[in-house]
Amino acid sequence: MEIQALLITFREVLEALLIVGIITTYLKRMDHSHYTKYVWFGAGLAVAASVGIAMLFQVVFTGFAAMGSEIYLKVGIMVVSTILLTQMVFWMAQHSKDIKGNMQGKMDKYITTGNVVGMVIHSFLVVLREGVETVFFFAAITGGDIGAAMKGWGAITGVIIAAIVAYLFFKGTMRVSLSTFFKATGVFIILIAAGLLVQAISILQDINVIGSVAPHLYDLTWFLPEHPIDYDHYLRDTGVAPLLSGDIGIFLKALFGYSSMPSLEEVIAYIGYFVAIYLLTSNRSHTVKNKHESDTMPKSQAK
Repeated sequence: MEIQALLITFREVLEALLIVGIITTYLKRMDHSHYTKYVWFGAGLAVAASVGIAMLFQVVFTGFAAMGSEIYLKVGIMVVSTILLTQMVFWMAQHSKDIKGNMQGKMDKYITTGNVVGMVIHSFLVVLREGVETVFFFAAITGGDIGAAMKGWGAITGVIIAAIVAYLFFKGTMRVSLSTFFKATGVFIILIAAGLLVQAISILQDINVIGSVAPHLYDLTWFLPEHPIDYDHYLRDTGVAPLLSGDIGIFLKALFGYSSMPSLEEVIAYIGYFVAIYLLTSNRSHTVKNKHESDTMPKSQAK
């Protein structure tokens, strides 16, 4: 859980800090530094609102638990989080190259019209988006105990690392492009999303909401049990210890949804998710390439 919380918090906080940093840096360069306080005010309101949403979410989850329906809410959260994580990666991959120009264009409009309220609302919505996504992801990886994720070392470390990376970006000491950086972190986010999807399917099968053609497609317990208890049971039943520790298995299960005895449907969903990501990526790259060729083609040839 902590590693997941670290990666998610790092990614979300970094996105928010980079966008807010781009805005405030631009305002300072345009000799409008007196507007930066409104940007930070909007960001601060968004952080407070995100905490409020987390508390409300916890109350709702507790209510479902009291009715004995928390398992369905948990599955729903996992599925929604999978969609949000995937969308987040694609959105940032698409906009990381143009995000600076877009933010500056919006600020120019607000400066020209003296729209202070617009600046506050804009920064508020930018940060709130990241905050709401974080709440969903924390709920998914903790089974609804959002407070545990917020207080854990993973979330705190993620915030600290994101602040350091953002600082290095704006000081010019980090030369990695935003596009490359977000693609690299996006790989881990996609793996987490795939794991959440598979775990949601596993839970639905455990409570017999959906069936399975092959409940245990294969068994890797001899190699890597997914929990220390499975390690002990295998050793007791066979007299032979698995090759790897169950502690490694529980780590990989929490991070990437590893299962030593997955069902056929889990395997299909896992592989299908990556196939869908590949197809979406290929189509998007093809579209961008065609657009670039069209934009650079001489008008005489374009006709």
